[in-house]
Amino acid sequence: MKVLIIGSGGREHAICDALIRIGKLPIQVFCADGNAGISSIAKTVPVKSDDLDGLLDFARATGIDLTFVGGETALVSGIVDRFTHAGLRIVGPNSDAARLEGSKIFSKKFMVRHGIPTAHFEVASSVAEAEEILRHEFADGGSVIKADGLAGGKGVIVCGTLDEAFRAVETLESIAGKQACNQILIEERLEGREVSLLLFTDGKDFRLMPPVRDHKRLSDGDAGPNTGGMGTVCSDQLIDGSMIQLLEESVVKPTLAGASAEGFPFKGVLFIGLMMTPKGPMVLEYNVRFGDPETQSLMMRLETPLIDILRAIDGEALGELKVIWRKGASATVVLAAHGYPHSPRKGDSIDGLESVEQTSDLRVFHAGTGLDGQGDFVTTGGRVLGVSSFGSDLDEALARAYEAAGKIRFDGMQYRKDIGR
Repeated sequence: MKVLIIGSGGREHAICDALIRIGKLPIQVFCADGNAGISSIAKTVPVKSDDLDGLLDFARATGIDLTFVGGETALVSGIVDRFTHAGLRIVGPNSDAARLEGSKIFSKKFMVRHGIPTAHFEVASSVAEAEEILRHEFADGGSVIKADGLAGGKGVIVCGTLDEAFRAVETLESIAGKQACNQILIEERLEGREVSLLLFTDGKDFRLMPPVRDHKRLSDGDAGPNTGGMGTVCSDQLIDGSMIQLLEESVVKPTLAGASAEGFPFKGVLFIGLMMTPKGPMVLEYNVRFGDPETQSLMMRLETPLIDILRAIDGEALGELKVIWRKGASATVVLAAHGYPHSPRKGDSIDGLESVEQTSDLRVFHAGTGLDGQGDFVTTGGRVLGVSSFGSDLDEALARAYEAAGKIRFDGMQYRKDIGR
């Protein structure tokens, strides 16, 4: 069976690895456009994830049996619609369903329509209007300023004071890009503990994944700028069973029922970002795909062959499949380049990878890596590697990940020492 994975980060490396490592079905995996680590286990294809025509042409010419999309850009741009119209099998939400991530304002209004708990918000069409709203609606507390559209993880600014919020709306376009800032979302700042709940769904049935927590800030103690994620932990202890049941009834089922009622049954992977507040869980955002680096930790715990899950979603037979997860916990520690997240340096030699013994309990997933003229690994992006591990409990998983991370070196390497703490 020929499977195409679209994307080039650590998330896609973990997906390719799971497809090959878990299960008995013979699979030939292609990845567009991949990275140096992915090229060691799959056939990388020189087609970018935003080149929808090129991806469609490649899938047709190669006889791809099933495609899975890693990132949000292609989904929001309508790659599922394109492939489906051409008669090709692809797992992911169509462009209507992808609006749940593609427009934060659409997403928030969707939550309100379907009674899904979320923070109070207002919408502004200009900086001046945003500042007026802040003066009248958010003067007494913190706020969160968000670009409406996709901004590569750079479109959210958490503010503690009114002055910070004014600076945020004035600089948002320069950070997130003009296209993402046609409208500005202003939210009440929530206090509590963040956790992510992901699920597989075929539009009718769903299967929850274990809860995951991401560490967004660059430095220990949640200091420094926001990043795409510096590490994750995946443990059933993050949310207890009674809370899982509450989330199913108050968030998951209303979300899926609402999508179906509005004419876009959701198929694929849905990511629900939550804040566990003193007043109960509140939805921060939806992502319409796997998170990164959440995927790396999740794939360390998956026992059911990923290909079986993807085929069940494609065939709307997920209700007939039991998805099994390894009991225990997993963790991922991200190793980032010098200058990340603002100006990551490229071209630094990566040493020590050969000293890390990779097993079913320990994997090193490549994100921003390439090969130099001698065939050695070098840095090519901000988040370079993700060291992912499994353990009987979280302490064991973290100890294993940090031991391995300590064997890897490149000039200017940054990583947090307090993931999971």
